[in-house]
Amino acid sequence: MEKGYLDVENLHLLVKETKPSMTWDGKQDPAEWQSAAREKLCELLGLAEIEKRSTDLKMEIEYDRYSEDLGCREIRFIFETEKGVTVPCHLAIPNGADKPLPVVICLQGHSRGMHISLGRPKYDRDHESIAGGDRDFVRRAIKEGCCAIALEQRCFGERSSKVDSATDCRFNATKALLIGRTLIGERVWDIMRCIDVIARDFADIADPEKVICLGNSGGGTATIYASALDKRIKISVPSCAVCAYGDSIAAVPHCECNFVPNIAKYFDMGDLCAMVAPRPLIVVNGKDDTDFPLYAAKACVEVGRRVYEAMGVSGELVHVIGGQGHRFYADDAWPHINRAIENL
Repeated sequence: MEKGYLDVENLHLLVKETKPSMTWDGKQDPAEWQSAAREKLCELLGLAEIEKRSTDLKMEIEYDRYSEDLGCREIRFIFETEKGVTVPCHLAIPNGADKPLPVVICLQGHSRGMHISLGRPKYDRDHESIAGGDRDFVRRAIKEGCCAIALEQRCFGERSSKVDSATDCRFNATKALLIGRTLIGERVWDIMRCIDVIARDFADIADPEKVICLGNSGGGTATIYASALDKRIKISVPSCAVCAYGDSIAAVPHCECNFVPNIAKYFDMGDLCAMVAPRPLIVVNGKDDTDFPLYAAKACVEVGRRVYEAMGVSGELVHVIGGQGHRFYADDAWPHINRAIENL
């Protein structure tokens, strides 16, 4: 008997060979397919288990002042997303705003916290991470005339117990699985509740009808999942995250926060793109990204494009390909974001 595959190789092949059973078949009404797909995705993410602990939406403003480094008004607020769980956020408002503006929910990647999105380095190599990858999402959104919210994602930054600025993702992601939850689902839930806060408490500043969700890497992952489920996200900009499971998170080691039990049996990431239709979706990838290879990202975009075309809005799905690796490409993406905003 010849030596078999190593276990890691065998499981990789199994994921690659798995055909998602709920991919749009080209015959069903796209809207009907989306409804069923969203219901299944909610189940896979464990959102029902998370929602059980939902409470009345409590929000507290910790300060409201002019920020010298951002050069605009900044509101620091915190809200309760479920019993005993709070989310710190920073809302930045461009100077001279005299009406509610489009608002960008900014989601940093698998990093040391939302200070990256704010462009406020705290730790070694933060300067390089920010400047070398356009990761100061809040600053660029302000420059483009939008409000911006830096949202601290679960297990990052202020929400991590690690005193050395590391994340709590790995342990928390696996603990969540014991009770039918997922860390991705928890992050999506926080984004959805943040939109509730925008609509209730900040509608005079940030237009709840013009919500944009933008993130890179782990923030891009949260962006595409949240956008697939919540139609209040009018423009979705996932960066360096959309890619076939078999060629990305199953191909090279990734944090456990990327994994959803059984999802490959039903969907690949192209199906998540399809769930966003007909809303504008601007998928960003780097041509040299080894974690999320471009060929597999292109394949996902084409799966999503089938539904966009069936809905008669093929132009609302744009694939931005940056000239380097695993980073955001603000100059390439923002012209498409602005075009989408103008058409809202």
